[in-house]
Amino acid sequence: MVSPVVPSSGALAPLGLPDVRLLPGFWGSQPTQTIIDHCYTWMERVGWIGNFTGEPRRGREFSDSEVYKLMEAMAWAGDPRIEELTRVVAAAQEADGYLNTKWPGARYTDLEWGHELYCYGHLIQAGIARKRTHGEDELWDVVRRAADHVCATFMEGTGVCGHPEIEMALVELYRETGAERYLEMARRFVERRGLPALADIEFGRAYYQDDLPVRRAEVFRGHAVRALYLACGVVDLAVETGDKELLETVERQWERTVARRTYLTGGMGSRHSGEAFGDDYELPPDRAYNETCAGVASVMLAHRLLLATGDPRYADLAERTLYNVVAAGPALDGKSFFYANPLQVRVPGEKVEGVSPRAEGGLRAPWREVSCCPTNLARTFASLPAYLATADERGIQIQHITPSVIGYDGLRVRLSTGYPWSGAVTLTVEEAPAEPRRITVRIPGWAGGGVHEWERSWQPGEEVRLDVPMAPRWVRADPRVDAVRGCVAVERGPLVYCAESPGDAPLLSQIEVSTATPPVERGPSLEVAARHVVAEDDGWPYGEARTEQGEPMVLWLVPYHRWGNRGPATMRVWLPEAR
Repeated sequence: MVSPVVPSSGALAPLGLPDVRLLPGFWGSQPTQTIIDHCYTWMERVGWIGNFTGEPRRGREFSDSEVYKLMEAMAWAGDPRIEELTRVVAAAQEADGYLNTKWPGARYTDLEWGHELYCYGHLIQAGIARKRTHGEDELWDVVRRAADHVCATFMEGTGVCGHPEIEMALVELYRETGAERYLEMARRFVERRGLPALADIEFGRAYYQDDLPVRRAEVFRGHAVRALYLACGVVDLAVETGDKELLETVERQWERTVARRTYLTGGMGSRHSGEAFGDDYELPPDRAYNETCAGVASVMLAHRLLLATGDPRYADLAERTLYNVVAAGPALDGKSFFYANPLQVRVPGEKVEGVSPRAEGGLRAPWREVSCCPTNLARTFASLPAYLATADERGIQIQHITPSVIGYDGLRVRLSTGYPWSGAVTLTVEEAPAEPRRITVRIPGWAGGGVHEWERSWQPGEEVRLDVPMAPRWVRADPRVDAVRGCVAVERGPLVYCAESPGDAPLLSQIEVSTATPPVERGPSLEVAARHVVAEDDGWPYGEARTEQGEPMVLWLVPYHRWGNRGPATMRVWLPEAR
């Protein structure tokens, strides 16, 4: 199976890259190769590839992992430059399998921050991608030697990595090889956390998921990417060991996190300090961190839970996150990227031509000192077909509506649609076996939820249709999300919308919207009725209300994933509601 995740059991089976072919459309037209080329060019420029050849080391302690994520993207995309990168990486591996350009003389002396095991995780995932798309080669040899070195070094003792990632990689390596030692190593890494296994730090042990044993935690907390990567590994471990209790633990953590610690966009991580989840309902729009990598990790986790349980609510969150966090990460040309994804930007960001030293900034940058997000986007877009559909013994389930051709067990279906801009969907059967097969399409929760199903003996050329309602809708937050009380947002289909104010446009802080009339569609944009709020400036901003309502106006809203493509701008998703 040519897919990043191939569980041995579960309610649903994934369909891989040969089974799902994207056609031109929202996802089929993403600039995947441009992003891969961009990452390759920048990693040569900033010296991260040169770290493997003995040049003076540059970049953070985890920069090796960015090369590995790029290699994974290249493997899924069939980019032949992976062979050259493999030779470079292989030459840096030591005789016993150790491979890291930062710590060769001080191995594993800083498990809290060193990221050695984290880097191995991404190396293993790159090697699995290459083996599943190409077969065994030099990269596969590098991966097996590195993984065996990890098992030999860490099977005994209490060591874990400060940044979870290797856990899911080891389980996937077990799935690919059948070697029990990799599954056992993953199990021990998971069970050691929270005993504790690592030293305390400024952010607390929750930062790297070492405050509680996995089975005792009730919600995702601490560093968002670390929490979500660990949860992916825990699901993988639970599935392969048949540990129902462990799987239910992650389901419970996911449910509370989605209900209380997740943004309208699907973004996760409300604190800049520690890039972390906040407390329940702590979801400030302007201070939202919502790292792009956390969006990728959330999709990875939701996909695993979908395969394990068959519950469509996991695909619902994956869709929301894909359209409103993952798609927002790159600029339309694929050459600059967001790291943080706030829901409000008060001051226009400054344009950066080179390497940005900051994660935030309100504007996409071509590269950052920490550039984990571009490579994460590259591997996600390159493997995206493997996330779009599933199968069981009765047929196929289309989990994400997008133009594509999907084939499984003698049945091949072409999906035609303008989604997410329109809700009309046509399924055309291109090939079919004599036996009956079921075709299922997930209907998103915002459209009423459920599924459309057709089951019969199909004939080539046969068509079925459905129409997903796409009218714009006003959305209000739970009143416990006090940061946006009195505000509304707008969704249309799977897309969250925002007001964007580039250049000299009116200040968004001085606008209220009226929900008395529905938003009006103007192509991909929306119009809503609004008015200016005029306040006196008398040197003290408190006291009795001293505001006046200005002239009515029309406020244009754009899809959130498209904001910031016209230059520096202010932006907000949650808009004050006129009373």
